[in-house]
Amino acid sequence: MNTATDIFTPITAGQLQLKNRIWMAPLTRVRSGVDHVPGELMAQYYAQRASAGLIIAEATMVLPETSAFMQEPGIYNAEQIAGWRKVTDAVHQAGGQIALQLWHGGRASHPALNGGKTAVAASAIAIDGEVHTPSGKQPYTVPRELADDELPAIIEGFRQAAENAKEAGFDGIELHGANGYLLDNFLRDGSNHRSGPYGGPIENRARLLLEVLEAVIGVWGSQRVGVRTSPLNSFNSMQDSDPVGMTRYLAQQFSQLDLAFWHLMRADFAGVQQADVVSAAREIYQGNLVTNMGYSRDEANQGIANNQFDAVTFGVPFISNPDLVERFRLDAPLNEADPNTFYVPGEKGYIDYPTLEAEPA
Repeated sequence: MNTATDIFTPITAGQLQLKNRIWMAPLTRVRSGVDHVPGELMAQYYAQRASAGLIIAEATMVLPETSAFMQEPGIYNAEQIAGWRKVTDAVHQAGGQIALQLWHGGRASHPALNGGKTAVAASAIAIDGEVHTPSGKQPYTVPRELADDELPAIIEGFRQAAENAKEAGFDGIELHGANGYLLDNFLRDGSNHRSGPYGGPIENRARLLLEVLEAVIGVWGSQRVGVRTSPLNSFNSMQDSDPVGMTRYLAQQFSQLDLAFWHLMRADFAGVQQADVVSAAREIYQGNLVTNMGYSRDEANQGIANNQFDAVTFGVPFISNPDLVERFRLDAPLNEADPNTFYVPGEKGYIDYPTLEAEPA
């Protein structure tokens, strides 16, 4: 466990030596084009934010035809690897460190985004609501339930993506086990109604996540691998009957793996499900606990000082404040983010937010 006083204290996360505990959360920004290839614009965006202790880059497809956002990045072909190499080089030249979030959209994928390919999931249960597609909003479709014998190919997809992330120059990886995407879809009992080795009790529902973790650890070693979970978040029509119990089970399993960090979302975007999962995780987990969702600078400082967690990831504040670390250090005002530019291509609302130095006097 790291001894810390505040968010500016350096931290050792496995083999990652990080300059502060103000990390950049993974943020889908759909700037990768229709081929899902990162470019110069993304390199500039991430390099602007290199003062973060660790940048966790956005959800990135490990396999083709799993898109859920139209123009999110991938890491499954040579062109994407080369594109990400531009990003990692730019971040490193700016003095930062960056991990890639490996992701499978699962039932949040849509045929209209994937050449007509049916989405896959733990069970054939659709997400409520609609998704943005090139032809406008469309209802989510009922996914196809994956057979047990299909899962090794998905695990291999994550393993190969971990290899590709290493080739692209990342400092580590984070496994996306949150927010209703494929691994979380297996994990929570509201969306996993299957029987057999991957359904039923938490020991079975967590099996796929843990098998994928072991596969990517085989590539990177455990101390450059993190994992993100969201026991409470109802986004993408998710719920679990015992989120605290699930958190406790995962804390035991993750402790045995000696991960670089566990990235835990503490709340529900919609406020529907409520519980204290952070304390449950902290009580059991023997590693770096990184929390997320709506923290202010002062709350983050207080939590670290009280040893409730070891670091905090900030999302929206990093969108509009590339120099968030310096603003926190000076207790300076923050730029307001413009949600209208979160998910549209181009520079506006992406690389044009001013730093303190660039603001007019």
